[in-house]
Amino acid sequence: MARLTDKVVVITGAGNGMGKAMALRFGQEGAKVLASDRDEKGIKATAEEITVAGGTAVADVTDVSDEAAIKALIHRAVTEFGRLDILVNNAGIVDNFKTVVTATDESWDKVLKINLYAPFWACREAVPIMEEQETGGAILNISSVGGMFGGRGGAAYVTSKHAIIGLTKNIAATYGVKGKVRANVLAPGSVVTNIGATITDPDPVGQKALQASGGFSSPQGSGEDMANAALYLVSDEAKFVNGAVLVADGGWTAL
Repeated sequence: MARLTDKVVVITGAGNGMGKAMALRFGQEGAKVLASDRDEKGIKATAEEITVAGGTAVADVTDVSDEAAIKALIHRAVTEFGRLDILVNNAGIVDNFKTVVTATDESWDKVLKINLYAPFWACREAVPIMEEQETGGAILNISSVGGMFGGRGGAAYVTSKHAIIGLTKNIAATYGVKGKVRANVLAPGSVVTNIGATITDPDPVGQKALQASGGFSSPQGSGEDMANAALYLVSDEAKFVNGAVLVADGGWTAL
């Protein structure tokens, strides 16, 4: 039996990489997927791939740095499918390993708006909807091993990924222990995606810290690896898992 039959899922950053792999995997497991990304071509391709395979998907073009757009996205799930069972805040960006000295206000604000504010906005809209449902709901926020250690990203990125873990644990404590909404974190290590193409001006000091942590020789995971881990966390198999951080890094941080 499919593990997400008729579950309504909203997933951001689903036009490529890990987000696309998650959307496809969830669709295979019977979910109704509202797949969102700012890349119109990419997100339409994701939704089409799900539907061609026999699943149910709707493509949504949303810039997650826009609070109003995030609010509309969450409520679109209810409009399209009548409910919201699972929210995956996957969209994120990196920061060229800029340090506290070389990060600008502009770059700091951009990273935090997408990596932290967007999940906050989405959760703020989703939790009341899930709380009203008899079966509640599940939230999965995507952090990183950069959210657990200092040298696996630039200052803004590391800050945002640490903060998303704190936000998730607070949701788990306030709406999961006595409420109906589970919230967990997936913390990927090095994953083969196209996000590396956005690293155009790396800070040498930041890169040196990453190198010291073994970042240039860390195990390489795939989007499918992350999708399988995510599937467990959002499925009913993890119904007693709340406030957890699942590290999926091939053992990189165990060294």
